[in-house]
Order: sequence, then structure tokens, then C-alpha cells
Amino acid sequence: MKLFFRDHLSIIVLYIFTFICLPIVIQQLDGLENHYFYFVFLASFLLVCLLFVRYHRRKKMYTHIANETLQTIHHPIAPFEKAYARQLKSIQKMLLTQEEKYKQLSQEQQIMISHSVHQMKTPLSVINLLIQSNQWKEASLLVEWQKVKTQCNKLNFSLNQLLTYSRSTNLLADLKIEQIQLKSVIQEVINDLKDYFIEEEVYPKCTMQEDALVYSDRKWLKVVIYQLLSNAVKYGERNTSVLIDYENGQLRIKNSGDTIPENEIARVFDLYYTGTKGRIKGESTGIGLYLVKRILTTLDHPFQLQSANNETTITIDFSKSMKKAI
Repeated sequence: MKLFFRDHLSIIVLYIFTFICLPIVIQQLDGLENHYFYFVFLASFLLVCLLFVRYHRRKKMYTHIANETLQTIHHPIAPFEKAYARQLKSIQKMLLTQEEKYKQLSQEQQIMISHSVHQMKTPLSVINLLIQSNQWKEASLLVEWQKVKTQCNKLNFSLNQLLTYSRSTNLLADLKIEQIQLKSVIQEVINDLKDYFIEEEVYPKCTMQEDALVYSDRKWLKVVIYQLLSNAVKYGERNTSVLIDYENGQLRIKNSGDTIPENEIARVFDLYYTGTKGRIKGESTGIGLYLVKRILTTLDHPFQLQSANNETTITIDFSKSMKKAI
């Protein structure tokens, strides 16, 4: 209420002067009835002057409101502007405090996830060593050992995916763009997925040249290719090949299998979206392709997904980064 009266004090003063004092002055000089239009002119003139002064004093606040920006008004003049500026400062202070708390919580979560994943990967490595050391001694248990190894590989993949998702929140801080040999990166991923290829009876066929060079981040690009190849194996038909080719600055990964419905292609890169095929398989988390999109967008590598006639192809364009490097 106090702020209201302070803000409207000029209007109250104008009203008192115009409709009480001014008529008395005119009446004393020559009669109000003889100068009515002069009274109207003076009253209108004083109103325009007041509006001009009020607009000038509140112009900064009107500009901020019109632009819909949450910024502090510098050097507020009117009482209303000063109150408005104080509220904005308190809101900004609260938001900064909440942002700091969120960053700290996010960092703590990343540390916890990273620590937990590494703690779980140690016994997994021990289990894999035990499998490798025993499967040749006990030939009768070879099939059972292989099943255990498969499940260990799946668990290891899930842990790596969780760790990658956690680290991707601070992706820009961990980039190192350099010239890399693309085929060597793909060959490393193929070797990592060797057992998965054999188990699913889907085999890689890489036809790119040895000297194919691109500018990117080796570690994060390997994460992308690992995810794309593992998806190609997971959703590919048995006794088929995953074709990997590089031409004119574009990497293409093609697999044969059920076509992705057209209405799902734009959504498969959304977080937690599994799609029809993911629900059928029952092992999809909806995280892998989201990570692919996030990493490729940060690396500035445009990509495209096409699916038709029982073939699914994803294309990654490195030509943009090659032009920047030149």
C-alpha cells in the first residue's frame, strides 16, 4: 500500500491542483465560465507533461518487461523501478544459489556413478579371466562358460553406457579435436564387439580405405561407432553383414533387418525412447542413440538415419569438420 501511494503521488498532486486549485485561480481572475476551454487546455497540458515525466522515469522497466528479459535495472529512478529491481536481484540470487547447488549435486552424482562403475568392472574383469582360464580345461562346460561370458559382456556394455552418459553432461570440457585414422578406430570397435558379432551371427564388412582421415575426438567418436555397431548387430538379421563404408567425407553403417517405422525415425534419438523394435527385443534402454545424437551434435558432425526395404543406414558427415580444419 505504501509503495502504491508513493508511485501515484504525482497523480494525486496533479488531480488536486487541476480540479481544486486551478478552477479557484481562474475564477478569481476572470470567472471560470468565461475560460472553460482554457481550463480544459491547461488540464490536458499538465496531464501530458505528467505522463511524459512518468514514462521517462519508468522507461527502463517498460523496456525490460517488453523484452521479457530477467535482468536487473541499472540505476532505477522511480520508486516502482527500484522495487522492481530489488525483486529481480532477489530472484537472480535465488536462481544462482539453486544453480550452484544443482552443479554440486550433479558433480557428486557423476563421481558416485564413476566410482560405482569402476568398482563393478573390477569383479567383471576377474570373472572374464576365470572364464578364459577354465573354458579350455573343461570342454564339457564350454557352452555354459560361454553363456556366462556373454552375460558379462552385456553387463560390461551397460556399465560403459552408464559411465558415458554420466560423463556426457560435461562433454565440452573433455574434447580433443585432432586428425585421426577412421579405419583404425572402427577396427578397434569391431575387435571389442568380436564376441557379440559371433554370438549373433552378424559379421562386419569394412570396405573403406586405410588412409581415410577425419578431424574429430577419437575417444567420443569411438563411443558413437561402438553404439551404432552394437545396435546394428542387435537389430540385424542373422547370417547377414554390417556394411561399413566411407566416401566423400561420409561414413555409412548399414545393416539388414526389420525396417524402423517412418513415424519413429525422428524419435529414436530421444532419451528413453525404445520404439517398437526395442520393446520386442526387451533389452533397449533408450539411452544409446540419445548419446550418439548428443556427441555428434557437440562434435558438429551432421548425421542422418534412413530405414527402408529391410535396410537401415546411418550416415555421419565429416566434411564440415574437414573444411574447418582446412
